Amino acid sequence: MQPRKKTRLRRRHLGKIMSDLTSKEYVVEYIKALKAIEDEMEPYKEHKRDLRTSYAQNGWLTRDDMRQAVRAYRMLKKGDDIDQFTDYFDQINKKLGAA
Repeated sequence: MQPRKKTRLRRRHLGKIMSDLTSKEYVVEYIKALKAIEDEMEPYKEHKRDLRTSYAQNGWLTRDDMRQAVRAYRMLKKGDDIDQFTDYFDQINKKLGAA
């Protein structure tokens, strides 16, 4: 139970500190938090770039094929129309079948 109390106290303390800040100081704090998030994301972004480069260099997919695949993935993730996804899939299939 001790860690929970400490966490709550820290949050209250941070809340008090944050309530005393001016708009400029909020911007500075926001930028610091955003930078920390961006720094944490960078290894994943780098891995994604390496993956694209590897697929292109090995000739497994063209950049256009990868763009189409990403579009299809994002559509499915968002829950978009399955018919539109099927159109993208057919385009990819047609292009890969011709290769």
